[in-house]
Amino acid sequence: MTIRVIGTGFGRTGTDSMREALTMLGFGPCHHMSEVSAHEEQKRLWRALAKGAAPDWNRLFAGYKSCVDWPSAHYWRQLIEAYPQARVILTWRSPESWWESFAKTILPAIADSRDQESLGISLVSKQVFDGRPHDRAHVLAIYEANVEAVLNTVPAERLLIHKLGDGWEPLCAHLGVPVPAEPYPNRNTTKEFRTALSLN
Repeated sequence: MTIRVIGTGFGRTGTDSMREALTMLGFGPCHHMSEVSAHEEQKRLWRALAKGAAPDWNRLFAGYKSCVDWPSAHYWRQLIEAYPQARVILTWRSPESWWESFAKTILPAIADSRDQESLGISLVSKQVFDGRPHDRAHVLAIYEANVEAVLNTVPAERLLIHKLGDGWEPLCAHLGVPVPAEPYPNRNTTKEFRTALSLN
């Protein structure tokens, strides 16, 4: 098994819905932060990587066909090289809309965490946002820089920009699979995130 789809979008850009959609389309299991939360070995491996361990992608993604969300989204540059046949998806929403969601979900989780080795702190806060996750202008600049980097790095024929609300059609066309009869998933709303709060 190898990674066939790589997500490059930050958490809170529809990544959990995309995780479910990819699973429904046959590209699952899909790696997502929820997988790290659910499996101690995943937690151990990804925390070690965040602390500087050399990546063993085949071990980190053993059993998975796709990956979206943090922690993997932070490493998309390495992943598109490691899996050159994989399709790439940038999940996207407007920066202002993204910040509003981030500030109500991931940001409080980071603030409440007492575990300095959690990926919410060691990766998202310290590495993605330079230890300044509460600095709105700084965080938005990093969000927009990540989008630009993806657009400037990934060949257009390999990349899909999937915006909130785009649904099945562009995704299925990008992956070369039929459109399912079921509705496109809508998962992990702000309320659901806060109920299930966990950032490993």
